[in-house]
Amino acid sequence: PPGQEDFVRERLQSQVSEFGLTSATDAKGNLLVAPRPEGHQIVVTAHMDEIAMIVRGLDDYGHLAVGALGGLEPWKIGEGPVQLLTPGGPIDGVLSFGSIHTDDPASTVRQAESGALDWPQVRVLTGLAPEELEEAGVRPGTRVVVHPNRRGLTFLGDLVAGYFLDDRADLVAWLLALESFQGSPPPALFAATVSEEVGGEGALYLLHKIQPDVCIALELGPVVEDAPVELSAQPTVWADDSYSTMSASDGDLVQKVAQQLGLSVQFQALSRGGSDASCAQSHGLCARAITLGLPMANSHGYEVIHPGALDNLARLTVALVEAIAAE
Repeated sequence: PPGQEDFVRERLQSQVSEFGLTSATDAKGNLLVAPRPEGHQIVVTAHMDEIAMIVRGLDDYGHLAVGALGGLEPWKIGEGPVQLLTPGGPIDGVLSFGSIHTDDPASTVRQAESGALDWPQVRVLTGLAPEELEEAGVRPGTRVVVHPNRRGLTFLGDLVAGYFLDDRADLVAWLLALESFQGSPPPALFAATVSEEVGGEGALYLLHKIQPDVCIALELGPVVEDAPVELSAQPTVWADDSYSTMSASDGDLVQKVAQQLGLSVQFQALSRGGSDASCAQSHGLCARAITLGLPMANSHGYEVIHPGALDNLARLTVALVEAIAAE
């Protein structure tokens, strides 16, 4: 979850080391691959964090009130097992909307008949008393995540589905791109960033320090009605989003590079969303923002992708970095 990405970073560090590349972690927690003392003009990001929940309070029965960390809606995950990430290790819990056998208008189930469920109506049950939870270190700010037993993948013909493919699948493409440099330092800084889901904090911290010319963010390409794309192996490109607009010349460049690879990229003008790159450009921390995506259905839920898109996104990223570095 945002602000607690240590496990993911350790896994990435191990993989990067196997590629024969060096890495470092900055004060914010971003993982930087083969950083140069003189800085970089191109940065390629994929974020390590996932949408999650955060404890807001605790009642006299040991029931926990929680809110969203990032764009998570309670109806996207529903009732089911979760884990509280405490200093002493994870504690199991269950996300609860209450029982259905009531006509009480104050009950969550009756309120849900006339409006969408929201976080004030949600509780996490642990079976522990308030003093036991407090002794374990549970407090406002404790992160709550979907339980590991709900994180398996489901294969649907040519597609694969699971929670948190945003941004896990993009991290795979990020690693595939790094692997293609075969142990030689890439002509760009590859950064696995923290806290993207809560405003792009990791990228903003990093890019404020180095202010590169170009930031390329690896993201999802949501399958939505107002910016349609096919759920296929062909990568997407964000022409516009909630934070900034990609330059026309960079759109032409991405299309040209893709055509040279035999890919047909899918452009999107999103009415909602943001990436490390677009957030940074909106703050004046890079001159050019390019967001490349994996076509994805059910974004911020049980997400569905075409696995062939991972390799295509990696190929496009490498070729684009090389083209920009040669400018």
